[in-house]
Amino acid sequence: MRTHRLFVTAATALALAACSGGGAVDGTPGGSGVRDPYFPKAGNGGYDIGHYDLALDYDPADDAEGDTEAGHLSGTATITARATRDLSAFDLDLQGLDVEKVTVEGRDARFNRAGQELTVRPADELKDGETFRVTVRYSGEPETITDADDSEEGWLPTADGAVGLGEPTGSMAWFPGSHHPSDKATYDLAVTVPAGLGVVSNGELRDERTRDGRTTFTWHTAEPVASHVVTVAVGEWKTGRSTTDDGLPVYTAVDPTQADASRKVLKQIPEIMDWAQENFGPYPFSSTGAIVDRDEDAEYALETQNRPYFPGAPDTVLLVHELAHQWYGNSVSPKTWRDMWLNEGFATYAEWLWEEDHGGDTAQETFEALYDGTYYDDEDENASVWAFPPADPPDAAHLSDSPVYQRGAMVLHKIRETVGDDSFWELLSGWSAAHRHGNADTADFTAYVEKSAPDEDFTEVWADWLRGDGRPESP
Repeated sequence: MRTHRLFVTAATALALAACSGGGAVDGTPGGSGVRDPYFPKAGNGGYDIGHYDLALDYDPADDAEGDTEAGHLSGTATITARATRDLSAFDLDLQGLDVEKVTVEGRDARFNRAGQELTVRPADELKDGETFRVTVRYSGEPETITDADDSEEGWLPTADGAVGLGEPTGSMAWFPGSHHPSDKATYDLAVTVPAGLGVVSNGELRDERTRDGRTTFTWHTAEPVASHVVTVAVGEWKTGRSTTDDGLPVYTAVDPTQADASRKVLKQIPEIMDWAQENFGPYPFSSTGAIVDRDEDAEYALETQNRPYFPGAPDTVLLVHELAHQWYGNSVSPKTWRDMWLNEGFATYAEWLWEEDHGGDTAQETFEALYDGTYYDDEDENASVWAFPPADPPDAAHLSDSPVYQRGAMVLHKIRETVGDDSFWELLSGWSAAHRHGNADTADFTAYVEKSAPDEDFTEVWADWLRGDGRPESP
């Protein structure tokens, strides 16, 4: 038996040497996941993705019986990445769908599937620092994923098409990649659908052409995007194009059933953008807008980059919240999902500021109502604000709970009280500038605040409001 094992080992070594061009294989597998505290399998090790080029072809399911099913999706994903160490193999995240072929630098690559992991073994070892291109051809019925909090993401069938919503990991249901916010990239998407349907995505619409009864929409995003805020929305749309006063393009896409209800609020986008830039600094992207689908098409709004997604017509405050995310959450993205409060606390505080500036409650009044337990009509909902520290949700099921949003905003208000208004506005815009198109975590933020106001003491803010359990003894 020992002799047989040695023979097999030697044969395997020869085969690996042949695959790598005859030399010794020094690389190691890149590893599955980046060890996020809540989603350890999300993202992948050993490389950084710079660009996705996605060619998708989608046929919605026949809903003659009133059922909404996923339909059929076929795609070719061409991913440009850079190895961060010598690699003998690497992983991509892909949930469901059938993989038909994988190539690396034009050469067929071996691959296997295990859960959400697509492991690729290139014919030639990838060297540390090498830029490489991997192409994955795949097809099937994309999945709707149920999160730990029972919300749905991934590929959601709608009454007249579908929408891809990715937070936190749902984008892996419709294209392979490194699906963690720490690995941002630029995108080109060419999506083909039956003529008569439209496709809305991130960035700018570069081309629209119809041939043989099918229309291809080509979208380009030049600024880095975290995959959870990439979207493809297929359906019947009433589109609008305009600009803000300073020339920023505004592109809206509205389901015809929502056109009347949405018209007034969407006209506020230029005003909101002007107000936001005064408070948060220059807008970090090349266009803005909104996507408004039907009420029943999803359970929540999402800050998809450039143009947030809404199921049904939003009110002004919700529109402010999702547009504020373009600075906080999209341009400045979290390093891990534990830092979710840096997205939601900032966007929630943006709501407070908008109300303060437009005849509603002041931020101080909102803060006091939350602290006193009079903000919500429901006693349990008021108590839920103090369920856990905003910077430390207990698990993935609680990432979107009230402490992340409301208590996260209260942390910002305590900072405002500490430094004063003038310094606070500088801090808001300075934070978004310091990490523009990048990633940051809670430690980065607290260090930034302390450096911005070196004469102030933030011990109580961090200990009692950001990281402390329960309601602080005094507001």
